[in-house]
Amino acid sequence: MPPPVRVGTRASQLALTQTGHVADALTRLGAGAHELVRIRTEGDRLTGSLTTLGGTGVFVTALRDALLADRCDVAVHSFKDLPTAAADGLVIAAVPPREDPRDALCARDGLTLATLPEGATVGTGSPRRAAQLLAARPDLRVVDIRGNVDTRLARALGAEADLDAVVLARAGLARLGRLDAISDTLPTDVMTPAPAQGALAVEVRAEVIGSGSPLALALALLDDPASRLAAFAERALLARLEAGCAAPVGAYAHLDPVQPTDASPQHPEAARSALSLTAVALRPDGTERLRHSDDVPLTGDPVIDAAEATALGERLAADLLADGAAELAGLSA
Repeated sequence: MPPPVRVGTRASQLALTQTGHVADALTRLGAGAHELVRIRTEGDRLTGSLTTLGGTGVFVTALRDALLADRCDVAVHSFKDLPTAAADGLVIAAVPPREDPRDALCARDGLTLATLPEGATVGTGSPRRAAQLLAARPDLRVVDIRGNVDTRLARALGAEADLDAVVLARAGLARLGRLDAISDTLPTDVMTPAPAQGALAVEVRAEVIGSGSPLALALALLDDPASRLAAFAERALLARLEAGCAAPVGAYAHLDPVQPTDASPQHPEAARSALSLTAVALRPDGTERLRHSDDVPLTGDPVIDAAEATALGERLAADLLADGAAELAGLSA
């Protein structure tokens, strides 16, 4: 019997839950038995706001080191936590179907963003969320918070709550079975998500791809092309902006069906898809916002479409930069 597939994960409840879902899926798809390998990261060890801990990558480096050192065969990341630069010797082998990427307000008494009282206190550790909260409701008092999902929810919903509400990713709450805590799912035109929010990235050593192994075949089956393309477009925009988790930047891509204009009863053609991308860059205090949208038709060829998704993100980022996004949002681009 072959040894079990070693799946690397952070030790937080959310990481263990989402990694368990991926590991179970790989087993169902033929990769064989698996075991979870818990890896402690800098983001788990240190305290303070994410902007002071090193930003994007603080939860990732130890997992990637474990992969390269052959202490695990697969690493499962929240895609939004990955640096945009590729890691030598590693590849993203699968992007499973993406959860709803929207942000969620979890407020006392079932309050929504519109019905929060004037001057209400709202907790978030994200400058992107803070800027968009203030853009929608300048009267709010936004409080910087950290901690796991339960810790954050307790700040608004617990017996000793000290905040009126907190904002969390809906995807994490869904994976933990805590959708009941949501009082208001925020539309993307009010709260544009973080690039690749709700998506997972399954990373392996490069030699696994094309090996024909049961793991390689299972990874190919696990991959969801629509989720991959959306994440690629959003992250290409982030890379071109040279923005990280400390930047008040959001992006949301999705596939829309389109009907070819030259279709006719004599020459019917199947409807194809277009990849649409919307991005925002904000002043950190929410007083000014740039918003751009664009789309690109898809061909159905994975290589061509991946290139088109990347080009779409880069093009939209260039438009934002031309309109002053770097100065507005404090970017280094």
